[in-house]
Amino acid sequence: MSPLIDRKSGKRAVPIETVDAANMQAAEARLDAAQRQWLASTGFRPKPGALAVLPGGAGEIARVLVGVDRHNPLAALGGLPFRLPEGLYELSADGVFEDRELVVLGWALGSYRFDRYRSYERKPAQLLVTPATIRALQPLIDATFEVRDMVNTPTEDMGPEHLSQAIHAHAEQHKATVREWVGDELLKDNFPTIHAVGRASHRAPRLIELTWGKASNPKLAIVGKGVCFDTGGLDIKPADGMRWMKKDMGGAAHAIALAGLVMKAKLPVRLTLLVPAVENAIAGNAMRPGEVIRTRAGHTVEVDNTDAEGRLVLCDALAYAVEQAPDLIVDFATLTGAARVALGPELPALFTNRDQLADQVIGAAELTNDPLWRLPLWRPYRRMLESYVADFANAGPSRHAGAITAALYLERFVPDNQNWMHLDTYAWNDGDRPAHPRGGEAQGLRAFFRFLSERYS
Repeated sequence: MSPLIDRKSGKRAVPIETVDAANMQAAEARLDAAQRQWLASTGFRPKPGALAVLPGGAGEIARVLVGVDRHNPLAALGGLPFRLPEGLYELSADGVFEDRELVVLGWALGSYRFDRYRSYERKPAQLLVTPATIRALQPLIDATFEVRDMVNTPTEDMGPEHLSQAIHAHAEQHKATVREWVGDELLKDNFPTIHAVGRASHRAPRLIELTWGKASNPKLAIVGKGVCFDTGGLDIKPADGMRWMKKDMGGAAHAIALAGLVMKAKLPVRLTLLVPAVENAIAGNAMRPGEVIRTRAGHTVEVDNTDAEGRLVLCDALAYAVEQAPDLIVDFATLTGAARVALGPELPALFTNRDQLADQVIGAAELTNDPLWRLPLWRPYRRMLESYVADFANAGPSRHAGAITAALYLERFVPDNQNWMHLDTYAWNDGDRPAHPRGGEAQGLRAFFRFLSERYS
């Protein structure tokens, strides 16, 4: 059931007016005496999230007023699809926001429910919009829902092979090419860290590569961490730390959805999507603390902690991406809890080796209401990953600057002359917020698509 309905349908819709303290008097002037009395009787005040459903003379819903924060357009209608009675509504021309697109997008994102394993009697209300709005927003809505669905799906139905199926579906739709290395093929073709992390699972580890676009176009590599479940390995997580580790493939979900947006928009790039897909499981052949792995790039890495596995699967994929000499590499990963401690669950941590890239993607984040925050690649902290038996370790004894040291680990696999961006994302909502229902979430997806669209326009 689509949250947006084409205005050409000719159906009647109830107008929704966004209000705040500055325009409340003008909004009241558009009401009749009975509706103004209704507002007074119900004690409505135009605070963010406040809702007034106004009756008409025949007992129908005549108009809706909703209090908003004009600095947060995405949240304005984001809580309404399940608060309003089922039916058809439209955004009134009278209201707070001049740019209505983000307001409509918030409505659509707030209409999401994950219904794979249960049914809901209540359907979301729908919003009447112009055909141009649907064309502009539907790809973003679909991509966001794809990320949410993938992250919400339990590992039994979202293992490495299911990530492969999702990539094959995009390839079929957009006439792209897919190549995979599965199980011991990873060792044969020199992807040792991906194999080491995933070898203990009954599901074989794999690296999935999608390629699309003209060879003469600028090369763009998108990489996503696909750890479909993370027990922590032999450095096993406690129960509360393991409970939601089905979401540890959130980076892969973002990378797949972003690649889909790039192909659907037909951006003039030569796209490579790389997803190292594994389960970090426990068995007799599990990767052990203290092991030393020679990575694809030739660096030797001591496994200080088997629960720092995401950077291990990513480093071989990044090394392979570098070999193609792309114009830009972007990777997404649910990499560290330290990023959440530093920035909280709603603000992904951005790292990049180019100030200009940071400025551009943060500008895109502001325009799309899809926030990011840059953290530094503070190279003196490389000492925190020192090893006495290998070139460096995947983790260290200090808990300081965990998001930074993880990014610094990845940076060791990216040459100085290579444009690179890394997003450490939570990919999750711990609770319900307007436009952001509890569960899997796309964070930074719209910002990066806007940035890529501008870079390769």
